[in-house]
Amino acid sequence: MLPLAHETWLTHDDAGVDWDFVLEGLTLALLAAALLVTLAIRVAARRWPGVDVPVLARMAPFMPFAVRLHLAVSLIGLVSLGYYLSPAMDLQADFAGIMLGAVMVIVAVAMVIGFQVRAAAWLLIAAGPLGMLEFGVSPVIQRVDMLGPALFLLFAGAGRWSAEFELGRVRDPSPEAIARAVWALRIAAGLALIVVAFVEKLAQPDLALEFLREHPQFNVAREVGIPMGDLEFARLAGAIEVLFGLLLISGALPQAIVLIAGIPFNATLWFFGNLELVGHLPIYGTMLVLLVYGSAPQLRPEVSRMWPWRPVRA
Repeated sequence: MLPLAHETWLTHDDAGVDWDFVLEGLTLALLAAALLVTLAIRVAARRWPGVDVPVLARMAPFMPFAVRLHLAVSLIGLVSLGYYLSPAMDLQADFAGIMLGAVMVIVAVAMVIGFQVRAAAWLLIAAGPLGMLEFGVSPVIQRVDMLGPALFLLFAGAGRWSAEFELGRVRDPSPEAIARAVWALRIAAGLALIVVAFVEKLAQPDLALEFLREHPQFNVAREVGIPMGDLEFARLAGAIEVLFGLLLISGALPQAIVLIAGIPFNATLWFFGNLELVGHLPIYGTMLVLLVYGSAPQLRPEVSRMWPWRPVRA
């Protein structure tokens, strides 16, 4: 099991929550270490916030378009495979399934065209509670990363290469709007990783063990010669996911965090192909935004602002 691979996308079995595993001393120690590492990196980022990459910085005006496209392709890919928001939620050929699928298609079309994007973003936000009526709370909460792009577009607008921009209804987002939009992306993506770490590993270790029994090659530690049992590897993988989630929320060193987190995110594509691709596209869009904005010196401070609604002194 690679960190950031989704077991619930491959098996719908409910192993039962076991908070005793979370409360074990070693698990708490690893979670505390993740928090301390995040704080240390946040402090270090004050002195070394990142490097200027002009070729990436020039892409900044097109990030709303990139978010729209990642979101649209993900939604169309999921609904074409018969899923609602994630591979953990199967759409049925009944009235509810057709209506939920239609919601995804409407949002995707609006995002591609770039017309009524804020209304489509609100519809995507409403898709969460609607999905809970059909699939329950947990599967939808695990897809909180889709909330990030929706909020991003609410704050930033449709941006360039959109019908609304060509009609003069929207302009490039202001730095304040970018700060709030990126904050929403960070929080949603980070929370998604933390929720998945607990749901699939730390609070349901039996689910992780079942996944590793079916896919033993995913115990990476054992594959490289480190004698680590499946349970201990699941504990470590969950703590690493929590660490990545905290780092995304912190906004510190966005370039480095994106490049490091991109390794396990992209490695899962080798094993699970289009399923992982369409499921992870909102996260890929988030990572692209953080990388591009983090490479622009005038926007980098906005990426790491912890509360973008507070006025910034000149």
